[in-house]
Amino acid sequence: MIVLVTGASGFLGRATAAAVRAAGHQVRTFQRRPSGVDGVTDVLGSMTDGAAVARAVEGADAVVHLAAKVSLAGDPADFVRVNVDGTRTLLDAARAAGVQRFVFVSSPSVAHTGSSLAGSGAGPAEPTAARGHYARTKAAAELLALAADGPGFAVVAVRPHLVWGPGDTQLVGRIVERARAGRLPLLDSGAALIDTLYVDNAASAMVAALDHAADDGVHGAAYVVTNGEPRPVGELLAGICVASGVPAPRLHVPAALARAAGSVVEAVWRVRPGADEPPMTRFLAEQLSTAHWFDQRRTRRDLGWAPTVTIDEGLDRLRESARR
Repeated sequence: MIVLVTGASGFLGRATAAAVRAAGHQVRTFQRRPSGVDGVTDVLGSMTDGAAVARAVEGADAVVHLAAKVSLAGDPADFVRVNVDGTRTLLDAARAAGVQRFVFVSSPSVAHTGSSLAGSGAGPAEPTAARGHYARTKAAAELLALAADGPGFAVVAVRPHLVWGPGDTQLVGRIVERARAGRLPLLDSGAALIDTLYVDNAASAMVAALDHAADDGVHGAAYVVTNGEPRPVGELLAGICVASGVPAPRLHVPAALARAAGSVVEAVWRVRPGADEPPMTRFLAEQLSTAHWFDQRRTRRDLGWAPTVTIDEGLDRLRESARR
């Protein structure tokens, strides 16, 4: 197939474009800067530019849509323009171009409303109750995408959870940066169980979703994808820190205090935004102090997929990358 991968200049987008190409497909990418992926054709543009989106999708058989505004803070209108309006524009262009398969890359945060998720499946996206501009707009976009599913246009939503690995400047990069500066606390005891997903496994899950998108019972549905190895958040943070050569977190902060501080920081950021991500938000405090791990049986059965890199193997790869 000719497959359009949006957002291929990002960490997961690059890995996905490379994996789709390795699976034997012809890959075209669409994002604002070159993807850096060998053997693909880059089309540069913004999700807010309808004409550019239409050019990118012309002649494609399938789309894997990863492009999004991802941040803990920012102008709410920017999240809507990129995540909601951009997805609507791409869906319309894809159907007009005769695309037959559409994989929407979502996030488990679309169904996270602040309480623990223990052994959960892919609950319904909650555009009003999800935490933060990113999660709420991704929830709205996921509902748009799944509503477009129909004869000749198979749509599946995939929610990869906390993707990490060598070269990750978001999750791993920020953990390392904050640990090095002594600003990485554990909330409560750090015992909340969380799932994560190694980047190679995430990319192979995207290929599996592409392969099975048109299957009965798959199209029109959402799937959470994780390594299926829930671990205490403190253990996971320590593993990433040690593998990256920085001190593991030792400071403990009450989760209730962190949530309150996060709410205050969000209020200040709305008035006087900083140059970088806020040091704490209510959503981040909830993510670090509540369980969120997921039942993977339906995902693995329907997508015919299983992870090939364990958490420990991923940490070994992270350690080797840091040495290099």
